[in-house]
Amino acid sequence: MAKIKLTKNELKNQKDSLKMYKRYLPTLVLKKQQLQAEIRAVEMRLHELTDEKNRLDTLFKSWIGVFGETGFFTPDILKITGINTVSGNIAGVSIPIFESAEFKVSEYNLEITPLWLDTAVENLKKVLLCDLEARVVQEQHKNLSRELHITTQRVNLFEKVKIPEAKGNIKKIQIYLGDQQTAAVVRGKIAKRGLARAAQNGGAI
Repeated sequence: MAKIKLTKNELKNQKDSLKMYKRYLPTLVLKKQQLQAEIRAVEMRLHELTDEKNRLDTLFKSWIGVFGETGFFTPDILKITGINTVSGNIAGVSIPIFESAEFKVSEYNLEITPLWLDTAVENLKKVLLCDLEARVVQEQHKNLSRELHITTQRVNLFEKVKIPEAKGNIKKIQIYLGDQQTAAVVRGKIAKRGLARAAQNGGAI
C-alpha cells in the first residue's frame, strides 16, 4: 500500500474515494448476478440441444442399416450454405444469437428414391441445426464467462481491497489529525500558563 499524506486534503480524497467505491459496488454486484443467471440459462440451452441431438442420433441409428443398403443417402446429399446470426447484448456483453441456417439439398430422382429419404434429409437438417446453434451458444458462454471473471475480480477488488483500504486510511488520518489538534491545544494551554506566570512574576518586581 502506498504511503498516504496525513493531511485534511488527503482525508477528503479518501472519503470521496470511499463514497465512489460504495456507489459503484452495488452496480457491479448486480451485473455479476445477471451474468451468473444468463450463464445458467445458456448452459440449460446447451443441455437441451445436446438432448435433442442425442434423440435424433438414436433415431438415425435405427435407420443406418437401410442407409447403407440402398446407397441413396450419402454425406454430401445435404450441405450447409449459410449460418444466420445477429448480435445481442446481455449486461453490456456482446454475444452472437443464432437465428437460422441455410442448406442445399443435392438433387435426387424422386421416382427411384424411397419415400423415407425426404424424412431422412429433414431429420439430418435438425441434427445439423442442433450442432450449429450449439456452437453459437458455446460462444455466448465463452463471452459471458470471460465478462463474469472480470466483473468478479472488480467486485473482489472493491469489497476486499479498496473499501477496507480507504476506511483504514480515513481512520489513520483522523487519528493523526486528532492527535495533532490535541497536541496543539496542550501546547496552547502550556504557553498560556507560561505567559500568565511571566505576567505574575513581572508584577511582583
